[in-house]
Amino acid sequence: MQKVPTILGLALGLVPLVPTLACSGTDDASSTDTPRGGAGTGGSGGAGGGGPRSLKTRIAFGSCMHQDKRKPVLELATASAPDLFVFLGDNIYGDSEDIAVLQAQYDKLAASPEFQGLLAAVPVIATWDDHDYGANDAGKEFPQKAATKALFLDFWGEPAGSPRRAREGIYTSYLREEPGGTVQIILLDTRWFRDPLDANSDPTRYKHDYQPTADTSRTLLGDAQWAWLEGELEKPADVRIIGTSTQFGHEYNGYESWTNMPHERQRMVDLIKKTRAEATLFISGDVHWGELSRLETDGGYPLYDLTSSGITETWPEIEANANRVGSPVAENNYGFVEITWGEADHAISLGLIDVAGVTRVEHEVSTSELRF
Repeated sequence: MQKVPTILGLALGLVPLVPTLACSGTDDASSTDTPRGGAGTGGSGGAGGGGPRSLKTRIAFGSCMHQDKRKPVLELATASAPDLFVFLGDNIYGDSEDIAVLQAQYDKLAASPEFQGLLAAVPVIATWDDHDYGANDAGKEFPQKAATKALFLDFWGEPAGSPRRAREGIYTSYLREEPGGTVQIILLDTRWFRDPLDANSDPTRYKHDYQPTADTSRTLLGDAQWAWLEGELEKPADVRIIGTSTQFGHEYNGYESWTNMPHERQRMVDLIKKTRAEATLFISGDVHWGELSRLETDGGYPLYDLTSSGITETWPEIEANANRVGSPVAENNYGFVEITWGEADHAISLGLIDVAGVTRVEHEVSTSELRF
């Protein structure tokens, strides 16, 4: 078997996607991506579609992908011909401080025919969650995070001189200049800096593993990532997609998510308002089911969080979610964000497609609804 970085260096096609990586605000955001090689279509809407409303950008995503299992969801995603696929974490199930063990799991993923087929057809980008970070539910205390970071970045083809390699964590962002507008994709790191969570101390009040903390000194993203994020949200973009490995917009359910640090979730809401970052939405994974959540905010627009999980994994019971739009998806699934570009307003379709190829969730919102 070829070494993993060699396989992915040829197949990932990361060169057309130009990351805006520096956390100091001095990165060059003027560069843009180019259409993926061999497509010849100028995006999923086609180059000659007869007017601005025919121009489309389709971004697919998923999470929770076991290296030892078949991945038919990836075949469906590849067939849908997205302009980009985003892996949101648990891209392998490694769960080890032994780097050789993690490398062996990445080798298995690289050899997967469904994974190889996606890489050959679609540009991909990625962040991690706990199982590819190295330990279940781990945060900043994980002792091997520097080594697992290097392995992650090598696997996903991160250039040797990338600022992503030079700083702590793996957070990053990308700008896509489309025929109809600009899409900013921000990938957060919810592991490297995250303080410990509060274990459930009262099962009569709380659910499952964790309870919301009252300690507002605790952080999920860390000071450096928060400062970088503020700079990113100040950059011009017509649509912004924030990728977070754990759920953001749902109702507390006792599992890992932003609801365990409510002050950090509110900080995100406040930062979006402070920077006037319009048309911002979230994509997430982790929970082994799919759903769309809508979080209402005071003095701002609603924040949508589309959760797609898992590519191979499922969960025996789906939790209640008062913020859910439509029905959840228990079967394996992938998500999509499709933007239909208009002259002044853009239509965004948020959806989930199950392993049978059936669209189970589809909700349309216009950018005019996501403004201050």
